[in-house]
Formats: sequence, structure tokens, C-alpha cells
Amino acid sequence: MIVHGEGLAGCPHQSLGGKTPLQAAATPNLDQLARTGEFGLASTAAEGLRPGADVAQLALLGYDPRKYHAGPASFEAASLGVALGEHDVAYRCSLVTLRTGAGSAKVGSHDIKKLSPQHVMEDATAGGIDSAEARELIMAVNDQLGSEAIQFYPGIGHRHLMVWVGGKARATCVDPQDILGRPIGEFLPHGDGSDILRRIMESSAVILREHPVNADRRDAGLKPANCVWLWGHGRAVRLPKMTERYRIGGAVLAFSDLRRGIGICAGLEPVELPPVAGDGDEALAGLAEAAVRELGKKHLVCLHVEAPAAGLQGDPKEKVRTIEAFDREVVGRLMKGLAKLGPHRLLVFCDHGGTTGGMTPSPYVFVEGPAQTEQAGSRGYNEADAQAAQGKVRDASRLITRLFPEAG
Repeated sequence: MIVHGEGLAGCPHQSLGGKTPLQAAATPNLDQLARTGEFGLASTAAEGLRPGADVAQLALLGYDPRKYHAGPASFEAASLGVALGEHDVAYRCSLVTLRTGAGSAKVGSHDIKKLSPQHVMEDATAGGIDSAEARELIMAVNDQLGSEAIQFYPGIGHRHLMVWVGGKARATCVDPQDILGRPIGEFLPHGDGSDILRRIMESSAVILREHPVNADRRDAGLKPANCVWLWGHGRAVRLPKMTERYRIGGAVLAFSDLRRGIGICAGLEPVELPPVAGDGDEALAGLAEAAVRELGKKHLVCLHVEAPAAGLQGDPKEKVRTIEAFDREVVGRLMKGLAKLGPHRLLVFCDHGGTTGGMTPSPYVFVEGPAQTEQAGSRGYNEADAQAAQGKVRDASRLITRLFPEAG
């Protein structure tokens, strides 16, 4: 089993007494693994690629991201069941909240009549819009902008998909999360095909401005989803199936279309998960129990857990609470379940998440059970102890050889 705790690692913080969130959190189960197994630091960074969740997930499944990276939207298409032709281009289509900027008569207003370079990226998730509301908005955009060449597909929350049939894939586009609080002018798509992308984004602002969903959100004091933002594009990806390479059956469990899609492209079967919030204790426990059930039927299970937005955006105490829930509801349940299944191999990797965090080596532990006993009685699962335990930073894309020695 591979367990990816995305965004759970971090840097020392004054509010935590100079400790990292992993050091500050009470993690008896992770600590036991660190004292029992092979413990150290690994990196998912790939030269020439912008760090991100897609790069990290590819590496953990044993793929060299420099060879197989295709843009996150390509993998999300696989998760949504959208077939891409050889010359089609998929784009991430995020619902965002823009506000008027300096120079406007109504500075700070969400009333976007026409897209302008002076508009400011206020929220890259449109206030955490739920999937039902977002679906209505995306379908409205598709009804008015969809054609034989352009189609929109609803996803989860604020993140959706646009497919440009026979489209261009060389425009430069920016993750809206990277430009929060900044005017969008210099970050609008530019390069080959960008004129079409900009027209779509401009037209979406007109369509979304008066939509009843946004009227209701404004009345409720919520941020409107007043523009679609296109980015993260790529063509269809063809990964060599790890299920064929290792002659195994496998499953992927994740709430995220991106992580599910990478697993699907790798040959893993996506497991349907109950529609509950992805960061609550109930959801975490359900993930762990489902993962153990799947491993009772298959050779490999890849389980993805992500820190909630509050933790990723700089609330270290919230991250500590998330880590403790992860240790209790996921790692603890997995350890008990795996012991009942018999001999097993478990890889746990907790990284910093995000784009800049993807450059930072993060702690991993590999345990072969259930026969191992504790060997290092004082160390815990955290960044400092991982560095002291091994010193050398491993390439995360080679960790798969610990699960499948024949891969080496």
C-alpha cells in the first residue's frame, strides 16, 4: 500500500514553538512506523517541471515525471471518463472570484461586466463553491459557449474541465492559486491559441454575472463564481500500465479527480467513495477502511489524503489537527487492518504539497510487516528525524522498488 499525505509536511513555525507541524502533532502511529521501518527523506521534484500534485503522484507510482508529465487536465479527463483524441487539448477550468481593482469606480466590487487586466484574483476556489452549484454554472457556460470544438465538463467543487478538439497546447497559462490578491493582466493566457482562451474567459464572465446561482450566493454573503480560469492544459497521456509491468491488480482511492486520473492511467481501478467532506474524521476513517478492503482483494492500493485548504494556506495549528486526525483515523486503522491481512509492504509519504513545497524533500517510511519490531526507539515521523535517520535524499520515483523489488 502507498499512502500519500499531501500537504502534511511543513516548515518550522513560531506559533508552534519553532517546530514543524509534524513535530508538533501527536502521531503515535506514524512514530511507530518511523522507529520500525526504513525512514528518510525523498523528493518528487523533477528538473524542468513546475512542482505540483501531478508530478508528485506520478513519482510515487514509479514514473519519471520528466518523461510522462502531460499537464494535470489530461489526467483529470481520465477520471471524469472524458476520452481525448490524439490532437485534443484538455484544460483545467476553475471557477474563480475576481474583484475590480485600482482605477475602477467600484474598487473591490464583484460586479464584473467585462474582463479587464486590472481585475484582481480574489479567490481561486470561488469561495469553496460546492459541486451542485458549480455544475449549474458550468452547464450554463457549456450551453452558451459549447460547440463541436469546445466542450465543458463538470467536475468537483470549483475545478472542472474544458476540452478543445484539435486545439492548441502551447499557450502559457497560470495557476490562479499562484496569483491571489494580484491583478490578472500579466497572467492571462498568452502565446499560441491564447486569443481563443481569452475570449472564452471573457464570455464566461458575462454568462456568470447574472446567473441565479451567483445571485443567490451574493444574497447569502458568499463569493460569486464570476469567471472561468483556464490553465493546466495537456494532451492525452499514455502511461505504461504498472498493473501489466508487475502483473498485479490495483486500486486508487482519492477524492481528487487528478489523483484518481493518474491512477486510472497507470492501470489502477478507481474506488467509488461516499459523498462526504474530504477532510473530516468520518471521511478519513472511511478511506482507510475502504483501502484495507481493497488490499484484501488486490495486490496494490494507492491511497491519497490531502490537507484541507486552511492548512495549506498557512494555518499551522489547523495542519497539526489534520495530521493528528490522519495519524489516528488513517494510519492507525491501516496498521490494524494490514496486520490482519498478513504479510504486507507499506509506504507512507507526507510532502509539503503545493508548488513551492514540491521542491522540498519530505519524510517517507517503508515498513515490511507484520514481522518487524522497533529498531530506533527515540525518533518520530518528522522532517528533522528523517534527515538524521538517513541524510541522503532519495528520488521518490524509485521508492516503488521497495514495494516491488523486481522493479529495481
